[in-house]
Amino acid sequence: MSKQLGKRFLGFVFGSKPSLSKDYRELVAASSVTFCILLLRSLGIFEPLEWKTLDHFFQLRPEEKPSSRITIVTIDEATIKEPGSWPIKDEIIADLLNRINHYKPRAIGLDIYRDIPIKPRNEELVEAYKSIPNLIGTELLSANKNSRVFPPRELSQKGKIGFNNILTDADGKTRRALLYWHINKQKHQSFALKLALTYLKSEGITPKKVKNDKDALRLGRAIFRRFQSNDGGYAGENDRGYQILFNFPKPPCPKSEIKTKYCDFHFDRVPFEDLRNSRAPKKLFTNRIVLIGYVASSISEPFLIPYSKNSTRPGKRITGIELQAYFISGLIQSAMTGRPQIQVWFKLTEYIFIFFCAYVGAFIKNRIYYSPHCFVGLLCLCLILFAGSYISFIFGWWIPVIPALFALLGSAVVFTYQIAQIQNELQRSKEFLAQVINSIPDPVYVKNSKYQWVVLNEAFCRLIGHQREELLEKCEHEFLPEDEANIFRQQEELVFYSRQPQEHEEKITSANQKTHLLATKRSLHRDGAGNFFLVGVIHDITERKRLEEELKHKAEELSRHNNELKSKENDLRYLAYHDPLTGLPNRKFFTEQLQESVNWAKTSSLLLGLLFIDLDGFKQVNDTFGHELGDRLLLSVSQRLISCLRGSDIVSRLGGDEFTVILRAIPTVEVAAKIAQKILAAMNESIILEGHIIKISASIGISIYPLNAEDSQTLIKQADTAMYRAKELGKNCYRFLGKEEWQLKVN
Repeated sequence: MSKQLGKRFLGFVFGSKPSLSKDYRELVAASSVTFCILLLRSLGIFEPLEWKTLDHFFQLRPEEKPSSRITIVTIDEATIKEPGSWPIKDEIIADLLNRINHYKPRAIGLDIYRDIPIKPRNEELVEAYKSIPNLIGTELLSANKNSRVFPPRELSQKGKIGFNNILTDADGKTRRALLYWHINKQKHQSFALKLALTYLKSEGITPKKVKNDKDALRLGRAIFRRFQSNDGGYAGENDRGYQILFNFPKPPCPKSEIKTKYCDFHFDRVPFEDLRNSRAPKKLFTNRIVLIGYVASSISEPFLIPYSKNSTRPGKRITGIELQAYFISGLIQSAMTGRPQIQVWFKLTEYIFIFFCAYVGAFIKNRIYYSPHCFVGLLCLCLILFAGSYISFIFGWWIPVIPALFALLGSAVVFTYQIAQIQNELQRSKEFLAQVINSIPDPVYVKNSKYQWVVLNEAFCRLIGHQREELLEKCEHEFLPEDEANIFRQQEELVFYSRQPQEHEEKITSANQKTHLLATKRSLHRDGAGNFFLVGVIHDITERKRLEEELKHKAEELSRHNNELKSKENDLRYLAYHDPLTGLPNRKFFTEQLQESVNWAKTSSLLLGLLFIDLDGFKQVNDTFGHELGDRLLLSVSQRLISCLRGSDIVSRLGGDEFTVILRAIPTVEVAAKIAQKILAAMNESIILEGHIIKISASIGISIYPLNAEDSQTLIKQADTAMYRAKELGKNCYRFLGKEEWQLKVN
């Protein structure tokens, strides 16, 4: 009854298949968090954080040497505030261009709009446009004609124009450079790209297409890949034209302003007035790119770059001409030295990386139960993630560190919540389980994967001899002798390993030193959360084993008595069928064997001979030498008879000195005669007993089945009659009964 109740209980509690194992919980948590992270990222939630992280990487990177390829001629606030200096007249710009051209620069970039001539002496500027071959002007592109600033016609006709449009992100910073733009199916090059190509042309470097990537541009040792709307930390950004993620070089900070890290000193500057007054060194212009532009705050629009830490503080912005210098310098340096540009992973690679981080977070939380250790582990992973992303950035890769970080921590939080929910459910299950199994009379216990008791009923506690509170979250090694505990653990490990139910008999010694013999059935089950539990149902078989031992001893005694009775029975049977003196079969045995032999002869159609033997002179031996010697003589006679016969023949002693021999399966009557002659010869040999030489003989009567009779009784009578005839004829001979009639029948 208790076993049936235990089986029903196990089926009730563990009958439903578990939905998720521990490994699947990690995958589900990681997948869910990854989906949420990717959804939030597609909505642009992480854009500000990813931009800010990228800016920090820019600011942490090592400083780079100032560029020696670019010089900026600055028109500052003081210059334009002089009377009559604004707007700057065309003849002054022409004079400025001619002075710079005199120093033989590689290229001159005029970042000043001149769509409307400023007279008088406008022709001098037109002449400068025509006479200076490496002069590049600028324009402002826009699909709206009212917003567009057109270039000088003379430079436009020569294709010496580049647009200076700047791309800014939602936080006001510039992180991308625009190289090409199509308006009305007409291709335009940027001001920075135009000047960089002019400079690189003298180095033998020209733009080339990249095989297998029609949107990429090869320039010297660099490959510039076109920006896509979701590259890096961007989400649905406008990717008009040919944009690239720009890898701004880190300028060295002036020693006097180390704390502010105000980095405006990456390029050489020459004030406008110094150039007009010939105070600028020639080396700042020769074989360089010379840019001319405004740095006056009242005219030049300020821009923010990744090195601009705080847009609200003064001195953290740069002018448009400085920004163009950054673009030009970066393009030339990448083309000539292979300086890496900012690259991003394929989206699938990013998704896999984010999922991997989410899975790692769930994995760590699932394997490290102690919260402080888990916190330290996650903190170390965050640091490794940031460090790895920074190192990748140094080599030109922008890795999605913020989504990965949120995935790592988010999956840990989600898994922590899952564990809390599972533990709550487990606690409720344990409480309910404890109520159910307490109703089972047999001891029942449940262990977790750490081989700790988590659920026990009262019967089990009584068996062990300890309170439930002492046993919970413990294992048998703390309460049982080592050899017994080891056997328990081996059986439980076998169940956990094979996942198959096991039945085993063992013993335990309780707290009161009483040894119990147990039959335990162990099976493995999973709950709805995927946790494995070992359930053991115990039946105390101590009393049953005692009774079995008693029955075993009684069975052994009965077996011994039975063997003795069989032995006695065999002895009695032997005595009943054998002569006690000679050991030969007696009359009863002879009668039964003769009947069986006759029956067998009938079915086999064979002859059967019966010899009736009587010793001659035995009475005189008894009278002369005594009965004891006569008995010994009978023993000798019986042995000689046995030696004369075949294995299938049967010799018996009927009593006194009378013997019979059954000859089975004889082919002819002559065989019986020969055996009779052999017996007579054996009998005629002298017998020496206690120094006495004794001579005897025998008279033998022979009857043959079926010639003399067809039944055993008649055969016996016939043989006996024949034996008496042999005695009448002088003894020491054999005779067949009715030989004459038999001979007639045979003939």
